[in-house]
Amino acid sequence: MKIRRALATAVAAAVTAPVVLLSVTPAFADAKPVAQTQNKSSKPTIKELEAAAAAAQKAYEEAVKARDEAQATVRKTLEELSEDSHPLVAAANAAKAAAKDAADAKDAADKAVAEAKKVIAELPADATEERKTAAATALSEAEATATAAATAKTAADTKAEDASDAVTDARIEAFRAAGAADKALEDALAAKIAADAALAKAIKEAEEEEEGEDCVPGDDLTAVVTGLPNELVAGKTTDFTLRMTNDSDRQMEEVIAYVGVHATDRSGLKDTGKFFRLQWSSESSPTWKNVKDDYIDTIGALKAHTRTDLKMRLTLDKATPAGNGVAFVAADFYNEDGSCGGTPGADMYEFDVKAAGSKPGKTEDAKPKPATTTKPGSGHQPQGSTSGTPAKTGTDGSLAATGSSSATTSIALAGGAAVLLGAAAVFVVRRRKTGSDA
Repeated sequence: MKIRRALATAVAAAVTAPVVLLSVTPAFADAKPVAQTQNKSSKPTIKELEAAAAAAQKAYEEAVKARDEAQATVRKTLEELSEDSHPLVAAANAAKAAAKDAADAKDAADKAVAEAKKVIAELPADATEERKTAAATALSEAEATATAAATAKTAADTKAEDASDAVTDARIEAFRAAGAADKALEDALAAKIAADAALAKAIKEAEEEEEGEDCVPGDDLTAVVTGLPNELVAGKTTDFTLRMTNDSDRQMEEVIAYVGVHATDRSGLKDTGKFFRLQWSSESSPTWKNVKDDYIDTIGALKAHTRTDLKMRLTLDKATPAGNGVAFVAADFYNEDGSCGGTPGADMYEFDVKAAGSKPGKTEDAKPKPATTTKPGSGHQPQGSTSGTPAKTGTDGSLAATGSSSATTSIALAGGAAVLLGAAAVFVVRRRKTGSDA
């Protein structure tokens, strides 16, 4: 029997519809003939997936073009808004000048009121009634002028503020449009990655149709990450935990974990994975070891209703550009009697990458997509990662003295996706244990 990973029907169906798919969920095909027939009839064909991938590619290219146009528009708008000739800027400047004139007029009116009051205060005791009346009239007129000037100043200030807000709003709207274009590009990229992955998996599945019976996924084996923050900083090392749990009633004789980390810069077009170093250790093997080809295949056996924790360490080089990253996590098992299986899909944990020296705000643990329903560790006894006995292998990689048939178990885990030089390159990473028929 051979393990074969393919995209779940839900994933394949989603990429043919206008829905942004943000996670890649591999699944196994049923090994029974009837179930295989039903599974095939419910899955999109390779031709349909090719059409979906082509449509996703076209949508992505259009989104890139729209993003570039939006950025150009922002630059042009900001340049225009920095010129006094722009209608909004001209209106704001005129309103500002009018507000200043109104303020000067109010100051003059207030000064006239003060002068009129001073004249009245300095009238001699023997001043004539005519003189007193003239002074009072002058004060009344000055106060009326001051009141009108105050009203005019308030109106001018309001108009100047509104005109200034109009300039600010124009700048904000330009940035908002650019932000919407950036988000559309992110969504198009996610859909393209999913479509490419679906097609790659379907093609690989078709190639393996005649290789033997397939393994069936299930919830018996789970792989859950805890402690991986949703923000990482270049130049820093982050520790987190990968917990694998055997929920079945029988021992899983050899367990293999898949942990793939992929990242891009902020544009989403440049692969930055070379700046990441992923390592692991366990209680029984405390020395830190590099994760090779995204696989950890020395875990050994996992007894029924037990779990094992692997310590993970992710180090980002100081030169790591700011951007976005994902960690794909899955696990498979196989036994000496030929039975095999694994997690129904590869969960995706998203995180942001901050430039070196950044001080991230309050971070949270990255959440899996799709979210797992099994809480790590509930109802299980812990088990050391190498407490079981791994299945023995011969020098050619085949299972030794296991009683397996010539159709020896093979394993194929779905890898992540990364974007390099403007195109999404889907890495379907597979590890195969070949037998005498390989």
